[in-house]
Amino acid sequence: MAEVTIKTRKFQVNRLLFRKQMVIDVIHEKRANVPKKELGEKLAKMYKVDPQTVILFGFKTRFGGGKSSGFALIYDDITALKKIEPSHRQVRFGLKTRVDASRKQKKERKNREKKVRGAKKHDAASGKKDEKKK
Repeated sequence: MAEVTIKTRKFQVNRLLFRKQMVIDVIHEKRANVPKKELGEKLAKMYKVDPQTVILFGFKTRFGGGKSSGFALIYDDITALKKIEPSHRQVRFGLKTRVDASRKQKKERKNREKKVRGAKKHDAASGKKDEKKK
């Protein structure tokens, strides 16, 4: 397999979000691209963390190939990742299952939520009937 070099820049430790964040430059001379899973494992080995706590996204390949850049987030633990990371990225990395709802169901839910305020929005979204006081 062809050699892959990973370089990090703009490294920051974000204590408020329980993570390390950085920009990654991947040099892959003889390959079209490198899978995120493989990059995540290499990055986890570099920073001595669990590969499940590494999130990679936003990769762009430079014109002419051979080099890609993207973002990496390394969370302190899996609970912080599940609390902070957006659902669509958790689905992408297999930490959450995708909720399949039809377009009509989503629109009906949105319109039910618009009719109520505050904590009752959750009940309206799930379709529970509101009991009126007499």
